[in-house]
Amino acid sequence: MISTDGLSKCEATWRETGKRPQAEMLHLLSAVIVWLVTGTTISSLNKWIFAVYNFRYPLLLSALHMLTAIVVDYGLIKLRMLQHKGGVDKQKDLTTSAKCKVFLLSLTFCASIAFGNVGLNYVQLSFAQMIYTTTPIFTLAISTLILGKQHHILKYTAMMPICLGASFSIMGEVQYDQTGCFFVFAATMLRGVKTIQQSMLLQEEKINSVFLLYLMSIPSFCILAVAALALENWAVLESPMHYDHNLWLFILLSCLGSVMYNLASCCVITLTSAVTLHILGNLSVVGNLLLSQLLFGNEMSALSCAGVALTLSGMLIYQNSEFISDYLDARRAKARELSRGREEDIAGPFQPAPQDQQERVDADGKREDQDGLREKRESGRREEREREKKRERRER
Repeated sequence: MISTDGLSKCEATWRETGKRPQAEMLHLLSAVIVWLVTGTTISSLNKWIFAVYNFRYPLLLSALHMLTAIVVDYGLIKLRMLQHKGGVDKQKDLTTSAKCKVFLLSLTFCASIAFGNVGLNYVQLSFAQMIYTTTPIFTLAISTLILGKQHHILKYTAMMPICLGASFSIMGEVQYDQTGCFFVFAATMLRGVKTIQQSMLLQEEKINSVFLLYLMSIPSFCILAVAALALENWAVLESPMHYDHNLWLFILLSCLGSVMYNLASCCVITLTSAVTLHILGNLSVVGNLLLSQLLFGNEMSALSCAGVALTLSGMLIYQNSEFISDYLDARRAKARELSRGREEDIAGPFQPAPQDQQERVDADGKREDQDGLREKRESGRREEREREKKRERRER
């Protein structure tokens, strides 16, 4: 588990060895599973509350989410389940800069939740989920332009089918609503900003995920409660006894699911990255689309289905960007080896090294010199013999 003082021993070991320990992998896997399950079900729960029970108070529901987060996180801190020393008094140790960042995160956090719930009142769940898939575009752009982080070219390439798929979904939407589309897009952009802010506080300020959620839930609840009192129509709100009892059960499940979703989100961001969180979250799109068809009977055109396919393809490209890069590098290296082998085959049989060739040339030169000396000696002897023969003839 990650402590409030910084990175865990598991993460330190991973940074030294380049591999994640088994304990951290299990922690990450459990956080991802919880995040995917809650991310898939909470949107359907909220849509069910708004559509089936005609509960037209999205800001009130968002405020209840924040109130539940305050209660649950305060209980976790008091029980020291994450070995959080000092409890709530740890807030006093935060710097002024960190407190400002937490407050700004609270504004972004409550605005993204409120806009998302308001948008669900106007658009289909499947349409909202397809718009949410463009969140990595905002996250990647902010992390590159503002934070100066560099990503692999394949990650930028993966944004193209995601963006194109969202565009197809908008054009193929059967029940298009301009107001709902505006709120959903605003929530999507704020989600990207919120994720970057969370990443900075979790990884740079090294604030514990539970403690961070507790800190930003307090101002978020106050803001949403005031907004609900000021903006929503309380005149038509009936007594709680007039509503179906199942409604309050679904609201409770929605509140608890939102807390688990945000806690798992902080854990995943701490162990991976902000962009990975949203790309991985596109897996929940499939679940939400299935639930949308099953629960609400939403219609999807052929263009919307094509948009879903493009979005999922972009997700796969991003998730496997490192694997694809390694595969392409291996193919290039293999192609180079094959080209070298072909060049050697074209050049002919094995050619000796230059040093061996020089040694052979020197040896051949020595042999030629020795042969020349022998020929000179033999020619000299022949000449002497001929001279002796001439002398003998003269004497006779």
